Amino acid sequence: MIKTRNLSFGYNREKVLKNIDFIARQGKITSIIGANGTGKSTLLKNISGLLKSEGDIFFEGKNIHNMRQAEIAKIFSYLPQSTSCDVGLNVFEIVLLGRLHKLTYKVSEEEINRVMEVLKQLNIEHLASRNIGELSGGQSQLVFIAQALVKNPKVLILDEPTSSLDLYYQLEILKLLRELTVTNQFTTIVTLHQLDLVARFADEIIVLKQGEIYSKGSPKETITSKMLKEVYCVQADIVTNEEGIPHVMPYGALK
Repeated sequence: MIKTRNLSFGYNREKVLKNIDFIARQGKITSIIGANGTGKSTLLKNISGLLKSEGDIFFEGKNIHNMRQAEIAKIFSYLPQSTSCDVGLNVFEIVLLGRLHKLTYKVSEEEINRVMEVLKQLNIEHLASRNIGELSGGQSQLVFIAQALVKNPKVLILDEPTSSLDLYYQLEILKLLRELTVTNQFTTIVTLHQLDLVARFADEIIVLKQGEIYSKGSPKETITSKMLKEVYCVQADIVTNEEGIPHVMPYGALK
């Protein structure tokens, strides 16, 4: 479980995040949403220990500010929004780095099996020997998702993991992430722009507006016409399907 308390952060004295309090629970997907530039990616970097915030971030009751970076690296897997890579490594080696941090001449059979297991889960084992630079944007995204998953983290933090994927793979990857989150009891925190996908796959939603929490709760509680108007400056109707999942039907921009 991740808990933040009075988390604030700024660049050059300008506050980007202000007094962020929320809980991301084990075995659940927590999605952070909001308009562009509202601090979503910055919040993920703070939670994963890449940026030093004011306030507190707790993992299972322990403040990560008091943890060594090596300890944090064992617990957290962070996939940034930009995953461009021009190194001369193949897919297997890229994913293996998620476990070893550096390549060596001798790799144990256990490590090899774990890498191949994750590649098969994502249906990209046929790409194992391909150079990362030869892949499409969507294929590369799947490789870096595999790298994030391969070390069996306790906390999985993903910034726009489906941004380069077509609709089929968006649905398949989020379905797999939900299954892995439940099965492995990950604490999964993810940012997504597609609100219909958020509504279908997230257990809890944190809505940011100008660096502050606007609302938090279930998809049904947070994805509302009022929120879309006040956070996204969009006029939209919300239709709930037979499963109780809200669907956004935008029809106008307010700016």
